Amino acid sequence: MPRTRQTAAFALITVAALSLTACGSGDPAAAPAGAGTAVRGKTPTTDVVSSVKRDDAAAKLLPEKVRTAGTLSLASSVGAPPGAFYQEDGKTLAGADIDFADAVARKLGLELKREVASFEAILPALGSGKYDLGTGNFGVTEERRRTIDFVTYINDGQGFAVREDSDLKKVTDLTQLCGLTVGTGAGTTFEATLEENRHRCADAGEKPYEVKTYADQAAVWISLRQGRSDVLMSTINGLRYAVAQQEGLRFLNEYKRLDVGFAFKKGTPLAPAFRAAVDALKSDGTYDRILKKWGTSESAIRSSQISPPEIR
Repeated sequence: MPRTRQTAAFALITVAALSLTACGSGDPAAAPAGAGTAVRGKTPTTDVVSSVKRDDAAAKLLPEKVRTAGTLSLASSVGAPPGAFYQEDGKTLAGADIDFADAVARKLGLELKREVASFEAILPALGSGKYDLGTGNFGVTEERRRTIDFVTYINDGQGFAVREDSDLKKVTDLTQLCGLTVGTGAGTTFEATLEENRHRCADAGEKPYEVKTYADQAAVWISLRQGRSDVLMSTINGLRYAVAQQEGLRFLNEYKRLDVGFAFKKGTPLAPAFRAAVDALKSDGTYDRILKKWGTSESAIRSSQISPPEIR
């Protein structure tokens, strides 16, 4: 692809790549390095949250001390649209994860004390009690269910994207990646899937694929653009959104679906209330409005579940 075309195509998602604010504590505008990317260009701004009303039945399921305090601490991983990202000002958070968390909080009559944290740090921090809950497009897996409770709100999963000059058409078996370099996010289900299956190339007598991981979502896309990665593995919704905004890229296919949920320390008493709140959002139409806003209606779930089995 000509360099001029590549530069223009890259603008929407990564022209402001890595333009992050300084590290801070408890300030949603203060992001640790690698926590997210400011996005320039037209992104949805429809207000789908402020009209949400408290649901008394859901709120009554909260522990009494939580209802009395009226607040919960939330760790948010910030990456790229449509999940969670910084708007052009580099401070304002937006995305489906942001809207869902804020809408659920309104249903429960709570205020969220949001702090931006790196994706790979959130789940361990929940176990230590640093935060009450976390968001970051966390897929429900059997491994995670051993130490984390989930309350599901969408169905997303794993997919692949390439440059338009790639010979890859569809990845249905990871041995199709043998000999290639795969870029993905650090600490993700994508990294785990790739590492668990790396041996299959050698088993088939082929050169293993190389896995390159990045803490920042912008760096993953940069690796593809600059040819340091041949293919990307990431969220279905994130890949579809990105390739729709950038020329010269192709979404290959969905590889595996996963339920996605709010993450909590194992044994949390908060799960029933959050499940009821998600279902209340579905009943009043807010749920569908959030999905429509972010172009992710295909990720709708029938009802929220607490730590369901991993989708196989």
